Amino acid sequence: MWKQIEPTPSHLTYLILSLFLISYTLFANFIRNRLHLSEPPLALTFGIIVGPRGLGWLTPNIAGVNGPMTKDPTWIGGWGWGDDIVQETSRVIVGIQVFSVGVELPKYYASRHWKSVAMLLGPVMTFGWLVCAGFVVALFKTDWPTALVVAACLTPTDPVLASSILSNSQFSDRIPKRLKDMLSAESGCNDGISFPFLYVGLSILTKASASGALQNWFLITVLWQCVFGTLIGFIIGTTFNYILKFCTKRHYIDDAGITVFYLLQAILCMGVGSTLGSDDFLVAFGAGYGFARDGWFSNKTHGVQLPKITDLLLNSAMFVYLGTILPWYAFQPNELTPWITPGRLVAFLILVLCFRRLPIVLATYKWIPDIRTLREALFCGHFGPMGLGGIFLAMEARAWLEDETSTPDPYPPHYGRPYTNREKAVYTVWPLVAFIVFGSTLVHGLSVWVMSAYSHLKRPRRERASFFAAETDPLSGMEHEEGDGGSIGSDSDESLP
Repeated sequence: MWKQIEPTPSHLTYLILSLFLISYTLFANFIRNRLHLSEPPLALTFGIIVGPRGLGWLTPNIAGVNGPMTKDPTWIGGWGWGDDIVQETSRVIVGIQVFSVGVELPKYYASRHWKSVAMLLGPVMTFGWLVCAGFVVALFKTDWPTALVVAACLTPTDPVLASSILSNSQFSDRIPKRLKDMLSAESGCNDGISFPFLYVGLSILTKASASGALQNWFLITVLWQCVFGTLIGFIIGTTFNYILKFCTKRHYIDDAGITVFYLLQAILCMGVGSTLGSDDFLVAFGAGYGFARDGWFSNKTHGVQLPKITDLLLNSAMFVYLGTILPWYAFQPNELTPWITPGRLVAFLILVLCFRRLPIVLATYKWIPDIRTLREALFCGHFGPMGLGGIFLAMEARAWLEDETSTPDPYPPHYGRPYTNREKAVYTVWPLVAFIVFGSTLVHGLSVWVMSAYSHLKRPRRERASFFAAETDPLSGMEHEEGDGGSIGSDSDESLP
């Protein structure tokens, strides 16, 4: 009888993950609107608890249990997934999310709000990239190219974390819609825009000549990956918009097919981008925006709420997975990375959260049309979560440093002394990025609770809601106007500048 019981790693994963998601689903409204918590920090914490460093129930990644210098990174009982699986999993999740962002933006959003998004993608990202690189050099004694690579992985704001906070909760209705749209558009674009930043450091570390590196950076990274990727995505989305309209008008497709079409198109964009060697995320975002630019698809599927379904199933599952693969062994000093210590990692996290984004947004918000008050600038400056996009870029960087391809080996290679800067970078990028993503997920995920509690406690008792932090009025210092509070993707903000 006992032979019939098969608690294999994969079977336990199906059981544990589904029980977690079912439990969250049953109490989702209570968790979001009464506890003011979002899925990512809960899912990440759950993954840590049930992962190898906790209860040991979920063990997908078996590498590095004895440290990165071990020659036999084997852990009996694990799934055996390596860093190549981490890269592809994060690619699919982020790709679907940035496609969703493009779909959910109000119609013709880019033509009316491009100045605000351009400021966030230009001066704000560049400032954060350079500041983070400076912190890496100062704290971890790396060379500047390695620091630029690490900083590039931390420049994008995460669309998965942004979606969990900017939608699907009572708190999101208290934020002006123009800010939600602006931050969503930024999070959809900047995972792809980060590639030019990333390849600056990578080109130097791989010892490319200055003229050849500059030529490849401009022609391949900027023009082919970014510009062409966005253009081909926009063409794909616009084309499928016409095709879907044609089939819908003639009743060739049913409602279920329309819903599935959304998800399949996002996956198609991942395939097109990765096959062409272009920027997957900009292909997906461009396709999502082109597909729903005229507002027809958003109106057609308004009641389906497919983004909420993908948030719950894919994004929450991915953060559980991330919790199980955090490289705790790499957060300690070793031969290749002697300066990586818990204390320095915590200091790095604090510095990144305080100075990566907030100072530049406060300094430039008067030139960002959609940010109108100092408190709105404080909110937008704080709200720069780092998540799965950074994980993908870290794997991309490691792959390029290993053999100048886009696919990392399942486990980092082993090097002998003396170690080159390139070899040190292979073992530096992943732990630094992973720790910042871990900290950012918790800090930004819990920020909603802090802001809601502060807003509640600062009120006179007679003006407080009957439940703790259950107010629904606009947050103080944020200018709301007619049309605010609608869901992202609606046409309710057409009157906004």
